[in-house]
Amino acid sequence: MATKAMYLSVTNQSILSSPATTKSLQVRSFTVRCSTGAASTGVPVSAPWKVSDARLVLEDGSIWKAKSFGASGTQVGEVVFNTSLTGYQEILTDPSYAGQFVLMTNPHIGNTGVNIDDEESIKCFLAGLVIRSLSISTSNWRCTESLSDYLSKRNIMGIYDVDTRAITRRLREDGSLIGVLSTEKSKTDEELLEMSRTWDIVGVDLISSVSCKKPYEWVGKTDMEWDFNSNKRHGNTFHVVAYDFGIKHNILRRLASYGCKVTVVPSTWPASETLKMKPDGVLFSNGPGDPSAVPYAVETVKGIIGKVPVFGICMGHQLLGQALGGKTYKMKFGHHGGNHPVRNLRNGSVEISAQNHNYAVDPESLPNGVEVTHVNLNDGSCAGLAFPRQKLMSLQYHPEASPGPHDSDLVFDDFMELMKREKAST
Repeated sequence: MATKAMYLSVTNQSILSSPATTKSLQVRSFTVRCSTGAASTGVPVSAPWKVSDARLVLEDGSIWKAKSFGASGTQVGEVVFNTSLTGYQEILTDPSYAGQFVLMTNPHIGNTGVNIDDEESIKCFLAGLVIRSLSISTSNWRCTESLSDYLSKRNIMGIYDVDTRAITRRLREDGSLIGVLSTEKSKTDEELLEMSRTWDIVGVDLISSVSCKKPYEWVGKTDMEWDFNSNKRHGNTFHVVAYDFGIKHNILRRLASYGCKVTVVPSTWPASETLKMKPDGVLFSNGPGDPSAVPYAVETVKGIIGKVPVFGICMGHQLLGQALGGKTYKMKFGHHGGNHPVRNLRNGSVEISAQNHNYAVDPESLPNGVEVTHVNLNDGSCAGLAFPRQKLMSLQYHPEASPGPHDSDLVFDDFMELMKREKAST
């Protein structure tokens, strides 16, 4: 692109319209002279702003030009949209997003930067971030670095200046789509399209890649300035074994804040070894992907339910459903965001919840005695289960809500009561 320098010279002239005029009219005349500068030498001059240098190619054949930030390269993943207004750092570090590109429907992302306190795990697990507008400045007092620098250091791709509203409408109409993000000019659109059509996330075990490798003790509680329901604590200390299918730090913090000693174990940890620890309760955590792709986890759940109180969250909820003999299915575009209304069928209240899942339990497939306790009010899907005879409870969404509302936090208290009753009965 040729650049042109423009020079202005200004001359003031006084003009009298008539002899009777008492005031003169000032006229400013401009002389414009242009210079082609470097263009006259044939040297290419780059634009002073960033131009499109990335593509998002979806399996339906659509191609979306965008600008890149973060890492460069080519990455494939399932595209889902998240309706949260904030909390992008917690989303980046939520292991449940492994294998997915997260498209934020909120158009302005990055203005609060990132900080170490908002991490939900030890690394970023999502495949990439898709946003409309990338903030050029950060202004939050807790910020330690920009979003772009953060993604670059963690080798995560991001794109911006793309029509996220149009892509969201497409995902709502056609369902979640496989896409390919690329900054490599050497790859043709046809090659990227072929990649998107030959890769699949269904049936893939994503849990094993996000789970811890050996057991460890969790001791951190929710920081006091962020704590809530702090006056509702139990005198007894319960030992909870938490299965790490991609567990978020704030789930562990909430358990610790409710007075629990927490032992975190890998997804492949045998049920027999867990029972040897004589826990007061077992938590099956959130995690990414298809619950049908991890039959070993279902067998572990089967080996524990009925023996000690159990609580399932998200993936844990789905695994409990399968372990009880029910079926799970892939949703059209899933639930991702911090503003999903859920009705508690036991007391009739409505909770605003934080959700992140692409699969759901089919309540019609569950055996007699299993109670559906919560229902998603957007689509009527099963959002919670209870089976008193087997001492179990579960939620499809995230009661720790980081980011999100705290309406559902008291479900941790329900889990404490479940363990308390069991302890009293034995």
